Amino acid sequence: MRFRSFRSLSRLAPSLATGLLAGWLTPALAAAQAAPNPVEKIENLVTFGMQAPASSGDDNHTQTFFFLIPDTERRPVYIRIFDPDCGGELDARVGVFDTRTEFSLYGGPGTHSAPGATDPRPGLPAPAEPGGRLMQRQVFGVDPRYDGGFYNFGPLNPLEGELVEQFGGRVFKVVVRGLSGNDGNLYRFFLSSSPGLSVPLPGGNIFTYKYCFRVPAGPPSGRPVTLHLYPFANERVLSIKQSNFDLDQTVRLTVFSIAKNGHAATASGNGTWASSILPIVASEHGRSLDIRLVSRSPIFNDVAFYVTDQYDKALPFFAIPLGGIPKYRYDIDVKIHR
Repeated sequence: MRFRSFRSLSRLAPSLATGLLAGWLTPALAAAQAAPNPVEKIENLVTFGMQAPASSGDDNHTQTFFFLIPDTERRPVYIRIFDPDCGGELDARVGVFDTRTEFSLYGGPGTHSAPGATDPRPGLPAPAEPGGRLMQRQVFGVDPRYDGGFYNFGPLNPLEGELVEQFGGRVFKVVVRGLSGNDGNLYRFFLSSSPGLSVPLPGGNIFTYKYCFRVPAGPPSGRPVTLHLYPFANERVLSIKQSNFDLDQTVRLTVFSIAKNGHAATASGNGTWASSILPIVASEHGRSLDIRLVSRSPIFNDVAFYVTDQYDKALPFFAIPLGGIPKYRYDIDVKIHR
């Protein structure tokens, strides 16, 4: 709804996987461990209160992000939430601000591996528990202390995260839920080694299996807004199914990679899901794809996205794309079509 007002890392030793992850980060990418990340050009995540209609762009009023800590890291870490309250200039007000948003931190066994923990498909029964051990929980309403400010989860002992060998590190997660109200809470995450500054953690990353975010309004000049999503295709992926919600048919979707130079993808209408399937070739394994959203709308819009493989297994969107930002290689495409 628009408002006006890794070749698979599972086969590598954890230490080697961590080294590759750190090596894949260019200085520009490694300088900002944030979700959304600057290379995505997405400004904010969004979660609406439980009374908001699905046409708000948030189909289920919840969002989960995972925070990857290299297995060799032993220093305390912090998950910083920017603007977690719902009641300021950044947020989407519907009438009077009355929305309460819950941020819950989980760690330990089951954080990533529990059944349903990484399955974003709509219509599935929600698991009784998100998986993992609840470590901290905080609920925000209108709170000027955090309007334009930070709330920290931490200090966190990296060893309290769940070891995920395929990613070469330990994982915490934050589950965000809109408990009540109908406003949209806009916020960002940062992974940091400091409680007072957003200091990048070498080899760290942030990822999700379903993205709910804001497509900003285009400038008065009419110049299009271009956003990027970076799902990761491991060596088992033969095809992907991209699914998107509430794009209002104002966004053009294309997919780029080392072997794709702007393959068209289907975009949804207002308050509906749409999807399309694209094949994946061997040269794309172990790399991120680039799903580009191009909008010329003068009005911002909140949307949701997820991507699955041929077995309906969700693929992770890494804020810092693994393998670097995808660049199309003409010679790869020529070889594929010969």
